[in-house]
Amino acid sequence: MIRIKGIAMIVIGAMLWGATGPMMEWILLNSSMSLSFMLTVRLLLAGTSLLVLLKFQGKKITRPWRHKVWARQLLIFGVVGMLGVQYTFVAAIDTSNAVIATLFQFLAPIYIILFVTMAQKKSPPKVQILGMIVTLVGLFLLLTNGSISNFALSPIALFWGLVLGFTFSFYTLYPVRMMAEWGVLLIVGWAMIIGGFTLFLINPMDVIKNSSLFEDGSVAIMLFLVIIIGTVAFILFLSSMKYITPIETSILSSFEPLTAMVISVIWFGQILGMWQLTGALIMLGGVTWLSIAGSKVKT
Repeated sequence: MIRIKGIAMIVIGAMLWGATGPMMEWILLNSSMSLSFMLTVRLLLAGTSLLVLLKFQGKKITRPWRHKVWARQLLIFGVVGMLGVQYTFVAAIDTSNAVIATLFQFLAPIYIILFVTMAQKKSPPKVQILGMIVTLVGLFLLLTNGSISNFALSPIALFWGLVLGFTFSFYTLYPVRMMAEWGVLLIVGWAMIIGGFTLFLINPMDVIKNSSLFEDGSVAIMLFLVIIIGTVAFILFLSSMKYITPIETSILSSFEPLTAMVISVIWFGQILGMWQLTGALIMLGGVTWLSIAGSKVKT
C-alpha cells in the first residue's frame, strides 16, 4: 500500500504540475502580467498558506532558523532551488511554450551525472554516457524538427530551457537532508517565502505596477488556481520520494509533458511536428534509461 501511495502521489503531482504550464502560458498571453509579479504573488501566497496551516497544526515553524547550518541551507534552497526552478520554468514558457519548457526539465539527470563526475573526478559509466547521448538526440529533434535550418527555438528560449534543467536537478537533490530533518511542508513553505521575498526585493515597483491586473477576474482566478495546483504538485512530487524509487519517479514524471501536451493541443491548438514529437519520446526514453542505469551503477 505504501508503494501504491507513492505512485499515486507522483502521478497526480506530475499531472498537476504539467497542467500549470499551459495555465501560466494563458496568463502571459492574455494579460500584461510580468514574470516576476506572477512568481512573487505565487510564492508568497503559497508559502504563507503552508506555514499558517502548519502553525494551526501546532508545528514549531521557526525551528530551522535556530540552527545556522540549516538556516544557510534553507536560504540557498529558497533562492537557487525554489525561485530558480520557478523562474526558469516560467521564463522558458514565456519564450517557447509549456510543452517544450516541461520537456527541458528532463535534462536534469544529465546535470546530476555531470555533477557527480566532476565531484568524483572520474568518467561516468558507458551505460550513462549512452543514456545522455540518447537524451541529447531527442532534444536535438525537439529543437530542430529534424533539420538545422528549422531550429525551433530562439537563443533566449534555449538558454532558459538549459538553465531550467540545472535548477530542477538542484531543486530535486539539495533539500533531501533538510526535508528528512524538518519535513517536506515546512521546507517548501519557507523556501517559497524566501524565493518570493527575494524576487520582490529585486524589483519592488513591479508588484505595485501589476497589482491592477487583479481587476480582471479571469486573470485573478487563473493565477489563484495556478498557486493552489502548483503548490499541491510540489508537495506531492517531493513527498513521493519517501515511498518509491528514483526509477519509478523518473518514469512516472513523464506524465508532466504528456499532460502539458494534451492541454496545449486542446486549449491552444499547439501541435508538435512529427520529428519534434519523436524527439520528445526519445528524450523520455533516454531519461528513463539514465535512471535505470544510475540505479545499477555505483557512481
